Amino acid sequence: MARDASGVRRRLDLYRSRRGCGNGRWVGIFDPKFVPARTARAYLSRDCCHHTDRLGRGPGVGAIGSDAVPIQAVLIVSASKPAEPPVVDFRGVTVRFGSFTAIHDVSFSIEDVPNRGEFICIIGPSGCGKSTVLNLIAGFLQPTEGQVLVAGQPVPGPGRDRGMIFQQYSSFPHLTVTQNVLFGLEINKHEIGLDRAGRSKRAKELIEQVGLGGHEHKYPHQLSGGQQQRVAIARTLATEPRILLMDEPFSALDEPTRLEMQELLVGLWHRLQPTIFCVTHSVAEAVYLAERLWIFTKAPGQIAYDIRDAIPPSIGLPPLEAQERPEFKKATMVVTEAFRSVLENSTAKSRMSRP
Repeated sequence: MARDASGVRRRLDLYRSRRGCGNGRWVGIFDPKFVPARTARAYLSRDCCHHTDRLGRGPGVGAIGSDAVPIQAVLIVSASKPAEPPVVDFRGVTVRFGSFTAIHDVSFSIEDVPNRGEFICIIGPSGCGKSTVLNLIAGFLQPTEGQVLVAGQPVPGPGRDRGMIFQQYSSFPHLTVTQNVLFGLEINKHEIGLDRAGRSKRAKELIEQVGLGGHEHKYPHQLSGGQQQRVAIARTLATEPRILLMDEPFSALDEPTRLEMQELLVGLWHRLQPTIFCVTHSVAEAVYLAERLWIFTKAPGQIAYDIRDAIPPSIGLPPLEAQERPEFKKATMVVTEAFRSVLENSTAKSRMSRP
């Protein structure tokens, strides 16, 4: 079939004249049998809406099957969608307990990225309001001033979209491992929409994921501390919360178990992608776990440092191996220096406030 060069140009000119198409975008498609690639590329590359195709053949150029029309411009309509509200949004939040101010005028926003939750660790001096932030997100506390929003809505109380793991072991002593993991699923079975078999399957999968296979029928008193925290993690994740809140979850564990649990948590976060807020007193733990790290000032707590780019990824690395890597040593040094400056600042302010 002879190529009609003038017809090709007319169609391409029509295509280029339509590129200002509001909420849609024009996509040029051609079959090399009908349109010379050089001709199409010369025209389509001038349109700012086009990018290299999946095979990397150049701006705006994409080959399709032999049943393609000779040349056409296709309008792909994409209605403009409003941006999703932040996962968590603090707006000038202050919390007072009597005359004591735990946090003062704290503001931050965790953006909603599909299938991609952030992992945020919070460190700071004792009593600086770290746990207060978690309790506000969980709905256990209400702010004295300001607003706390989750998914764009005020937080009136606890909800299934937020799960909390505490420092103290919180398994139900009269329930087995499986029964503990099933507990939240049974309570929320109508909202979750799983039948009995589906709930049992999810519990079994989570028990395996947290490394408790073979312990399904044991009671909490028959488990070690690390195993009990694994039960708590599995039970909390069973209802698929969008936000996971962890208040020093590994501080009561011995060092080898603590390192195991850190690696387990990073793996679970990578697979399931909830947004995680984790309070810890350990700089090394925070650097290993987090992709974003906040350092709070002494009470009344505020975010003094919000560290992101300095934190290297740890997925697939055991903690001890990660700690020996230069990028982790550098990140630990950066965070340690920032933390030290916060403590020194707090000490100086404390001295100045004395009569």
